[in-house]
Amino acid sequence: MELFNSALEKNITFVRPAYFIISGLSGFPNINHYYVFLFFVFIVSVLGNTVVMAVIYLDHNLRTPKYVAVFNLAFVDLFGNSALVPKLLDIFLLNHPYIPYNDCLAFLFFCYTCLSMQSFNLVALSYDRLIAIIFPLHYQVKVTHRFMLSLIASFWVFVIIAVLIAVGLLTRLSFCKSVVINSYFCDHGQIYRLACNDHFPNYIVSCLYPVLIFWLPFIFILLSYLYIGCTLAKVATLQQGLKAFKTCTAHLSLVAIYFIPLLITFTLMEKIHPNARIINLSLTSVFPPMLNPIIYVLQTQEIKESVKRLLKIRGKSKITIQKLTTM
Repeated sequence: MELFNSALEKNITFVRPAYFIISGLSGFPNINHYYVFLFFVFIVSVLGNTVVMAVIYLDHNLRTPKYVAVFNLAFVDLFGNSALVPKLLDIFLLNHPYIPYNDCLAFLFFCYTCLSMQSFNLVALSYDRLIAIIFPLHYQVKVTHRFMLSLIASFWVFVIIAVLIAVGLLTRLSFCKSVVINSYFCDHGQIYRLACNDHFPNYIVSCLYPVLIFWLPFIFILLSYLYIGCTLAKVATLQQGLKAFKTCTAHLSLVAIYFIPLLITFTLMEKIHPNARIINLSLTSVFPPMLNPIIYVLQTQEIKESVKRLLKIRGKSKITIQKLTTM
């Protein structure tokens, strides 16, 4: 980060606070109950995503390009919630609202990286469904393990660079007055608005990034499913079309749960009440990671069959061990 500002700091002195204060929700009685609720959501999320990752790792039948993307989605959900929720509980339940300057920027980096990667994971899954349904004969050629790994790696690189640029631009801001962040975490938009020097580059980033990271992926996913729907309507019977589209229901559920509240929040920005923004963003940050594994287990036949196989193998191994111990 020092290299990032080396050219900027030649003749400029930046006023950086020792810490920021995270304000959280205001005007709510018994607000601690909400954070306890988020803690239980976090526990379910950790268990669910760990199970999904374990099932994909243990079952060789799931070593397909699609489940490379599903595994990465579960990893991002687990990593993102683990970065956010424990710190959130420390701030509000243990009453530690003061967060050092550098720790705040690191907190912002991990939260935004994971939130952004969820968007691009859904793009990878929608591309997988598009090729599988529209070009089924070319699927194994077009969507290979190498392609999916390269696609996901490129998304990681893009997101990390984008978030690092946003964090780097924050380090050139001076904070002369308030250090109270009106959010539940170190929120980029709320931080740069506290600055007392020019924050126009940060404003540009706050307008550009939602388009690049949320709107464009959402439009791609929407167009891909419209194309799938139009193609199936032309070439397939109603029963065949429904059967093919059924393979997309899990993914469409994830898209709706993730994008709708997020796009509303980032589009309206300052037009909505701070408390509404905090609740919306906090639920969007923790709920999709909890629901993703539940949706995939309940709606994906391959995952359900894999879980049954693994439980059956485990049951047989227990019976074998018991027989050996009694001999």
